[in-house]
Amino acid sequence: MKPPPFAWEFNFGGLLMIQMYRSFLGAEKFSELENGCWVHCVQPDSEEVELLQEKFKVPQDVIQDILDNDERPRYEVDDEWSMIILRIPVETTGDSMNYTTYPLGIFMGEDYTVTICNVPNNVLPVDQPSVYRNSSQPVYDRINFTLNLFIRSANSFMYYLRQINQHTSLIEKEIEKSIRNKELNKLLKLEKCLVFFITSLKSNELVLAKFKNSKKTMFSEINEDLIEDAMIETKQAIEMAQIYSNIQSGMMDTFASVISNNLNVVMKQMTSVSIILMIPTLIASFFGMNVPNGMETWVWAMPLILVFSILMAFIGIRISRHKQWL
Repeated sequence: MKPPPFAWEFNFGGLLMIQMYRSFLGAEKFSELENGCWVHCVQPDSEEVELLQEKFKVPQDVIQDILDNDERPRYEVDDEWSMIILRIPVETTGDSMNYTTYPLGIFMGEDYTVTICNVPNNVLPVDQPSVYRNSSQPVYDRINFTLNLFIRSANSFMYYLRQINQHTSLIEKEIEKSIRNKELNKLLKLEKCLVFFITSLKSNELVLAKFKNSKKTMFSEINEDLIEDAMIETKQAIEMAQIYSNIQSGMMDTFASVISNNLNVVMKQMTSVSIILMIPTLIASFFGMNVPNGMETWVWAMPLILVFSILMAFIGIRISRHKQWL
């Protein structure tokens, strides 16, 4: 059987890398290129990049910018197309950081819209990419779709910020009795995540403001309200990230002092134990010298010395506890 001229899905690592939908609702997939369709692409390889250039006329430099993990958010307008790049939060599995951000590109041509991201994400997941959860009618408004992406991105940021706060609370309980740097390293990684979040959110806010003031974009009454909601959600996420970052910075300084204090307590206890153990050693050294002391032939000399050593060690323990050295 001869394959269709354009396949709406490409398998790579068990994930559907390119998907075509008849509308932004994402409920109906199809295989023929139509006007007003939405193409969702995740982790494209070299062949799929060529397909995006040939079939959907996405410029090569645009694709390279979107696939660059360090690309900054921006809004570009051309005669035949416009493009928005925003940064979205992604949960990672590496040892460096638990969360980071990646660019998500929205390429709006004359006849179709293409979304491209270099990693699977929760803003536009591969299995359920639609941002219209409660809609049953097809959605063809690309402006409305883009604004919903901004709102969903801000909500994802706040969701991960709550997770970071939960991780911080768990580390706080561990660090109260810790003398290691492991917990501080965890806090440092979370602090780095917050810095990336704040930077990305502020850039997204600037792109959203530029998109709002664009002369090429015509907003309907619904989209006017929606862009205000998107800006409010983004500002709320920024304030939330800044609050957590300030708390995190204060906790880093406080917990560094706590760890140092815990180490001092341990060293004080070890010193007290060493002094107490030195008492029997000192007594045994005195009576073990080759100096006459009148007890060489006494049968009770050894038990008496042991009892005296234990008694002196017990007195040392009582004094240490009274002085709160132990």
